[in-house]
Amino acid sequence: MKRRAMTAERLPRDLAGWLARIESCHPAEIELGLDRLRQVAQRLPLDLSRTCKVVIGGTNGKGSTLTMLDAILRDAGYVTGSYTSPHFLHYNERICISGQPVEDAVLCEAFALIEQAREATPLTYFEYGTLAALLIFSQRQVDVALLEVGLGGRLDAVNIVDADIALVTTVALDHTDWLGPDRESIGREKAGIFRNGKPALCGDAAPPATLVEYAHELGAPLQVQGVDFSYRREGDVWHWQGSNICLNDLPLPVLPLPNAALVLAVLQCFPLPVPEQSIRSGLGRARLKGRMQAVKLGEIEAVVDVAHNPEAAEYLASWLKSRPCDGQVHLVLGMLADKDIDTVIQTLVPVVDVWHPVSLCVPRGADRERLQAALGAAGVPQGRVQGADSVAAAVEQLQSMPPTDRLMVAGSFFTVAQALELAEQDEQP
Repeated sequence: MKRRAMTAERLPRDLAGWLARIESCHPAEIELGLDRLRQVAQRLPLDLSRTCKVVIGGTNGKGSTLTMLDAILRDAGYVTGSYTSPHFLHYNERICISGQPVEDAVLCEAFALIEQAREATPLTYFEYGTLAALLIFSQRQVDVALLEVGLGGRLDAVNIVDADIALVTTVALDHTDWLGPDRESIGREKAGIFRNGKPALCGDAAPPATLVEYAHELGAPLQVQGVDFSYRREGDVWHWQGSNICLNDLPLPVLPLPNAALVLAVLQCFPLPVPEQSIRSGLGRARLKGRMQAVKLGEIEAVVDVAHNPEAAEYLASWLKSRPCDGQVHLVLGMLADKDIDTVIQTLVPVVDVWHPVSLCVPRGADRERLQAALGAAGVPQGRVQGADSVAAAVEQLQSMPPTDRLMVAGSFFTVAQALELAEQDEQP
């Protein structure tokens, strides 16, 4: 009894303390594999048997897809639990109940239960968060748990959950050191979230053969965008066509339309009834922090977006092309060194007039000199490049920008987080 009491006294008393503790619990930031996690999960009071579990994987669009699903389901009256990563400003953003981040005390209680259950088993930062989300959703008995895969799928911590519905948004080259050197390897890893007899969906119109083959071998009924469901845009509305249903004149979402089409396909597989009106209203109000989000930075209206890989950069480029401005487009760009910096920049060159590369002083962060070198290699004249040491410094330099110009901030979660922090500071009295 004394030893237990002494151990309890050493446990953190606030969320900041817990986050510092779980960050140091495991020597590696990432350790793919589920055996350790399953052992700890079995010692926790987890019961999601009455919860519909939706697991969302893919290279890009996971957050947008989850956000639209969440908005629609909440409009239909269901209690949702959503688990996403990473966060921008506050860890609580990762775990939400019906759209609201959980309180510090709830997280601390969950971490304490996990700490007791893990005994001597080391857990990574992400594994702690995954177990905390499952524990909280179990305690709240949410109707639907929306779980975003962190990395890959087959060996990701979220995959300890047997999904009732599993979806892969897109498959592109990213995290190749972990997932494999090509789309076929990556597609197989992402398909690892599929389950026998349970609906599987893919929003990629040209999925890798490995993904399709694995679904068939497993016995997971697979639906693919462009084959089993489709969509088309007409002006300010769009239409969706499934195997047995057609929805017309839907409101255009703020978030990417291909992800919205995937969401509607998911809802056709849903075990709970979802009225068409909830689909329409949910799509109309769905917003995702850090994705095409309008913010005010000082005196400037800006848009922030996590365009951290080539596929995301392509979406940003198409967004800018479809929304021309009267002046110049400025881009504050900060990226991680292990991302495909050159391809991202080459993709955005046609739609950006003035570049503001910034250094990211975080682990894996690229300095502005690396970005400037990539800009030079892409043929961007030096006169169109104005580097800065940080997002804050770049934004300060741009305060006299003409009102006809447009400011974008993109490239990494860390870049967008710095911009959001500036916006939050400006909002405070």
